[in-house]
Amino acid sequence: MTKDSVLDACKTLFTVRDWLRYGVSEFTRSGVVFGHGTSNALDEAAYLILHALSLPIDQLEPWLDTRLTMRERETIADLFEQRITTRKPAAYLTGEAWLGPYRFTIDERVIVPRSYIGELLINGLEASVPQLGEVRSVLDLCTGSACLAIVAALEFEDAYVDAVDISADALAVAARNVTDYGLADRVRLVESDVFSALEGQRYDLIIANPPYVTDGAVADFPPEYQAEPVLAHAGGTDGLNTVRRIMENAADHLEPDGLMIVEIGTGRDTFETIYPDLALDWLDTEASEGEVFAVQASQLMDLSR
Repeated sequence: MTKDSVLDACKTLFTVRDWLRYGVSEFTRSGVVFGHGTSNALDEAAYLILHALSLPIDQLEPWLDTRLTMRERETIADLFEQRITTRKPAAYLTGEAWLGPYRFTIDERVIVPRSYIGELLINGLEASVPQLGEVRSVLDLCTGSACLAIVAALEFEDAYVDAVDISADALAVAARNVTDYGLADRVRLVESDVFSALEGQRYDLIIANPPYVTDGAVADFPPEYQAEPVLAHAGGTDGLNTVRRIMENAADHLEPDGLMIVEIGTGRDTFETIYPDLALDWLDTEASEGEVFAVQASQLMDLSR
């Protein structure tokens, strides 16, 4: 997008429908990459338009033929231009990200929230994991923006949640979200390298969305993924460096009847080669298959030894 093309668009595009079509065309021509809350040019353009107009992000249809003021057109055009020229995920441009109905403030100190564990929590974890017992304590490893910790606190209303991250910068973002949701009395933020600062602590449920991208894939990231903290992605040669550390120490931090849920992306084959004897429940979601597993504390005891 050039300055002249943006100016022409502001002069000739009048409705939300006009700008939606324009955004899809420009994103497609520019080769931007999706995957940070949307999966295609249409949804990306719709999100940026609705955000720019301060409209509900799940209600496009009622506004399609609404005529826009010049200031509104300029705001949309500016977001479109930034998205194409910077190649930053839309969430960094708007300063917000969503997991289902839950909104979180984010910036480039944290990865853009998009965990499949969030979908499982929102849809009712008990339905996917019938063996889940009473949940009074939760540990969220690699919490980032604290999105999963907050959703867990909201879904398990009687539970206390420890939200852990190695990055002090990430925890600063997490603190704002915890405050925004009024959960400072139930969600504790802990700076820790996985379990290092949690000696003696045990939990009914551990959830973890750790770094799990291979070194090769990180090196080939498009600009959108390069904009995120590399620490949140880099999982080593096979992608499972942090996952191994979690597996080997989790038994010491789970209650005897506790459960752990871990997201590992596309690393299932490698994981099952490393841990061939573990009895795992693979938890598929609407958008994923074989990327999240649940394991009971009793299964992890041999690993800790």
